[in-house]
Amino acid sequence: MTEQTPATPDRYDVAVIGGGPAGLSGALVLARSRRRVVVIDAAQPRNAPAAHAHNYLTRDGAPPAEILAAGREEVLRYGGEILRPATVTGARRRPDESFDLDVSLDQAGARTLTARRLLVATGVVDELPDVPGLAEHWGSAVLHCPYCHGWEVRDRPIAVLATNRLAEHQALLWSQWSDRVTLVTHTAPAPTEERRRRLAARGVTVVEGRATGVATGADSTLRGLDLADGGTVDCRAVVVAPRVTARLGALTALGLTPTEVVRDGEVLGTQLDADPLTGRTAVPGVHAAGNAASVHEHVVGAAAAGVRAGTLINMDLIEADTEAAPPPAARGDR
Repeated sequence: MTEQTPATPDRYDVAVIGGGPAGLSGALVLARSRRRVVVIDAAQPRNAPAAHAHNYLTRDGAPPAEILAAGREEVLRYGGEILRPATVTGARRRPDESFDLDVSLDQAGARTLTARRLLVATGVVDELPDVPGLAEHWGSAVLHCPYCHGWEVRDRPIAVLATNRLAEHQALLWSQWSDRVTLVTHTAPAPTEERRRRLAARGVTVVEGRATGVATGADSTLRGLDLADGGTVDCRAVVVAPRVTARLGALTALGLTPTEVVRDGEVLGTQLDADPLTGRTAVPGVHAAGNAASVHEHVVGAAAAGVRAGTLINMDLIEADTEAAPPPAARGDR
């Protein structure tokens, strides 16, 4: 579906790939800067499984879909165009250093559009641990961020499913919201005695064993984590550390290459290398914002990154146009 039909040929100042908080925020500041901007939105937001978004001032608790719908309306209000659902299927650099993008419009055919600059805000894909039942509860009772969901499961029994050493840090963190946190070692090494002491100091229980599935009640709500030895860890929420992968697709043809994000020797996933202030990538003319450029970014942080990138793209275009402008005499100026 095309939410606004262009009145002129498919040439834009900026194409924003991704219709989440980062992409829409970047598109908004660019549209308000009188730039011709198009948002290519696959309509697959990362936080779609979550019922509410949090820590977004004045919008705390709002459904993610509601926030994005309001954002699209604001972009359209200033003359931006939104293609949704739409996917970039091909990308090429033109001789004039602008970009050609082949765009699939779901069942509405395809278009090729040209943009002077690109803002990549495609987000990431979460890869959950291979335990039956986790995916069905992802975003409701299977969680990863306490700042996003900790308040909603406060004081309840929580199981932290360990797939690496960083789970011990997760367990300590989640103990701020509940005094009934259990660390299930699963595929991670058992904690050392010193680490056990630290966990115990925060009231965290350690259970050694591999998880085999999620236990549910008669109402299909999560009630526990089943173990290979036949036991079950009582819990109402399971904390995981999904591996995240930058969603780039056909944009890799432009030379965009994700790099591994490593913390304390553990690989968390991949993201694009981009300047944290400007969003500039190693590919000239391409900026990135949101989770695609920072796997740790929250909703409000992604929106802020989109605004920063949008302002820098606008200034970059001003600089380019200033350099390319003919001297006053050539314009007939007096």
